[in-house]
Formats: sequence, structure tokens, C-alpha cells
Amino acid sequence: MPNPTSPTAPTVLPSLVLASASARRLDLLAQIGVIPDLVEPADIDESVRKGEAPRGHAERLAGEKAAAVAARHVAHIVLAADTVVACGRRILPKAESEAQAETCLRLLSGRRHVVVSAVCLVLPGGTVRARTVETAVRFKRLEAREIDTYMRTGEWRGKAGGYAIQGHAAIFVAWINGSYSNVVGLPLFETHSLLNGAGFAGLGGAPKSG
Repeated sequence: MPNPTSPTAPTVLPSLVLASASARRLDLLAQIGVIPDLVEPADIDESVRKGEAPRGHAERLAGEKAAAVAARHVAHIVLAADTVVACGRRILPKAESEAQAETCLRLLSGRRHVVVSAVCLVLPGGTVRARTVETAVRFKRLEAREIDTYMRTGEWRGKAGGYAIQGHAAIFVAWINGSYSNVVGLPLFETHSLLNGAGFAGLGGAPKSG
């Protein structure tokens, strides 16, 4: 057997666990060559606390998701994230009904809003690394027929703010300032930086194992 202290022995890094049920985040990670070894949603209460600001809400949930899953996988690297769409201090829901989605789109129509994503990485041993990203987005003024047409696509379901920028809602975006992938659901530049520090660089960095 190879000597584990030998410089020629392979270095095997801990497995990567994604603490999310989001198919979008899996797809985004695949774009940078990162494939989690396990996907395990945290299943925590995501209710907004009284007086909680959008940035603080996203950071708290990302941290709680990561901690909940890390407690079950102490020898692994755990990645979690939370994305919030906000108008001012108002946090918009993840639309689960047409009424919710329509309310969100009418509110966003002709206005600037902010998408906040918090990314949290927990390493074996409990070290926590985190980044928070904000992207400003402005929608054009939406006509009633445009909202009705968008409702029929169904892509609003389960989406923060009631829309998916990577889908038909792309035509609503008049202006964006910041990370596009953040609005989709995971800021790739910042996520790559965190994973790179843990040895999971994906494209353009060190391989997962030696």
C-alpha cells in the first residue's frame, strides 16, 4: 500500500454535498465543471422573520441550510445558497400560485429591484466561508397581456419574485447591473472562488482529486 505521507500518494478531497433541491443550481454548477457527489436539501423553515432585511434573510437561510446538512456530513464539504428578490426592504415570495406570481410581476413592472444571493460553504472541521452578491434589475413596464402570456408558461412556479430570467422573462429585463448567474440562482464567480479555495475549482482550476 502507498505510504499516506509519501509525496507521490494521491490526495483525495472530501466529497461535495449540495444542500439544495434547486435544479437550476445543479445546472449552474455543471457550467463550471462542478458535480456534487450528493444532493441533500436542508428542509428548514424559510419564513421571513419580523423586521428581517433581504440581505440578512438570505445570509441567515444559507447559513442555516449549510449547518443543517453539515451536521449530517461532518467529513464532507457542504455548499448551500439562498436567493431573495426584493423591492426595497420587501422580500417577494417564491411564487406557488398564479395570484402570487401576478402580484409579483405587477409590483416589478417598470421598477428596479434587487436580487440577493448568499452562498455558504462548510468545510470538514466546521470552518465556514461565505459570500453575498447583489444584482440590480429593472423591468420594463409590463402590459396585462404580457403578464397573462407569461402565466401560461408556468415557469414562474417556485421562482423567487415570480419569474425566471433564463426563460421567457428575459424579455422583461430592460437593464441589469451585476451578476447574471446570481439572478438565475447562484453567483458563479463567487461560488467558484469559494470552491477553488476548497479544491473544487472545476473549469480553470485544480481537479477535484489528485
